[in-house]
Amino acid sequence: MRYAVLGGGKRIRPLLVWFSCQAFGGEPTRALPAAAAVEFVHAFSLVHDDLPAMDNDDLRRGRPTLHIHAGQAMAILAGDALLSLAYDTLARAGLDSNTEIALIRELATGCAGMISGQVFDTLPGVDPPIDSRAALERIHRNKTGALIRAACRMGAICAGANTEAMHAITAYADSIGLMFQAVDDLLDVEQPTDHTGKRTGKDADAGKLTFPGLLGVQGTREQVEALLGRAIDGISPLGAPAEPLVQLAEQLARRDR
Repeated sequence: MRYAVLGGGKRIRPLLVWFSCQAFGGEPTRALPAAAAVEFVHAFSLVHDDLPAMDNDDLRRGRPTLHIHAGQAMAILAGDALLSLAYDTLARAGLDSNTEIALIRELATGCAGMISGQVFDTLPGVDPPIDSRAALERIHRNKTGALIRAACRMGAICAGANTEAMHAITAYADSIGLMFQAVDDLLDVEQPTDHTGKRTGKDADAGKLTFPGLLGVQGTREQVEALLGRAIDGISPLGAPAEPLVQLAEQLARRDR
């Protein structure tokens, strides 16, 4: 479990929890259990995603994936344990019961969406076919976007945000979730494995739907810029307290790993 959680990574989802709480006037340290819980779910998803029955990856964050490091059985069990630990962390956080229940529901919704996206991505024949662009967005609004949305909304919940505020942070989250995956797809075709710390070119080799495969590299870059603009517009009414979220969105749009 430590190998999966502490072995590098960008910690984007915990940062989104922290900065979303701060943007709505909350004390960010109050959101730390929620930040940890989101990262546990993210780590669980990567461990299981790397398994031979899924993406069959042997490299993650510049190191052997967990099933290569410790065997498939241990990787499956460690992932299971991390998912359980996420909810235990929220239950032990000492928050008031309404906040605790709201956070648990939000994380469960994000986790369910993430798993749905994995189904759409890994088993594309389970549903009737839809147009390629709609299918691509459906995969990534769930597989990548759902947990990013949960992270932002959980931070806002920790700050006691109202319904209007939740709409604003959700609009931001939905845009950066799709943008994050579009950038990931660009990195998969433009960057070498030793730079990203994970195998590149594998999505195209597997025949998966990707933004560059559908829109081309330039079209994907334009999509990234459009989504970044939407994200910033979504939280612009919050002013200075949301500036860290603006900066983080810009960094995610420009990242090279």
